[in-house]
Amino acid sequence: MSLPVIITDRLVLCPHEARHFEPSAAMWGSPAVTKHIGGQPRSRQEAWFTLCRNRGMWDILGYSSWAIEDRITGEFLGEGGFSDFMRSMTPDLSQWPEAGWVFVEAAWGKGFASEAVGAMHDWLDEHRPGQSVCIIDPGNAGSQRVAEKCGYEFWETSVYRDAAVNVYRRNAGS
Repeated sequence: MSLPVIITDRLVLCPHEARHFEPSAAMWGSPAVTKHIGGQPRSRQEAWFTLCRNRGMWDILGYSSWAIEDRITGEFLGEGGFSDFMRSMTPDLSQWPEAGWVFVEAAWGKGFASEAVGAMHDWLDEHRPGQSVCIIDPGNAGSQRVAEKCGYEFWETSVYRDAAVNVYRRNAGS
């Protein structure tokens, strides 16, 4: 299977490789980055498992996440894409690709998230049209704005791991 690479004006979204591990581990180890994503920094081992999971879902699902790099410098900026986390929550999100994105602190506030998330949804609309979903911590206003720019609409509030999360949904082409 040939894995997709997406190129935008400023970014390259490419399947994860071992070279992405160190900057990804640093990102996931940041309390500021994980504040709204589980609330706890991840260990190096957990970051490794995340990278491996992201790469492996391509073979299992036909979609997954990309490492996001600066198109000019090659600098690692974050990760974004789609997964099925088999979350035990209501509503059951496993019937749709679940979008997610995360960026290093230095990339915040520069429009990279909107650019990357928009591009990954263009890919999804072409290759797997239909509904997608995402969950966002109610305190994460930045991700809520990105989701809305990319066509997501608030669906409902739910609970995941004993914490409230906002569930959003989007139909292809939104």
